[in-house]
Amino acid sequence: MKIVYTSHVLKEKIPKEKALGWDITKSKIKQTIVNPKWKGVTRSKQSTAMSLLDKGHMLRVIFEKEGGIIRVITVHIARRGTYESTKED
Repeated sequence: MKIVYTSHVLKEKIPKEKALGWDITKSKIKQTIVNPKWKGVTRSKQSTAMSLLDKGHMLRVIFEKEGGIIRVITVHIARRGTYESTKED
């Protein structure tokens, strides 16, 4: 499985989250995709994977799969409870 990241994720989202005090790395994003706590689908039918960061926050990764490639569209930090109504693994 190959994971590619949009420039939006690498140049905007990761630095923005780091500036806010969150240590979001490509490794953490990959770990979330491979072993999510929750999975879901956005309104526009993109896949989501979520993992816990702490008691009150989660990392949400929005991505698309095509063949053997996963393309990470965006990531963001969400408060727990916001997206947890999706399927739990």
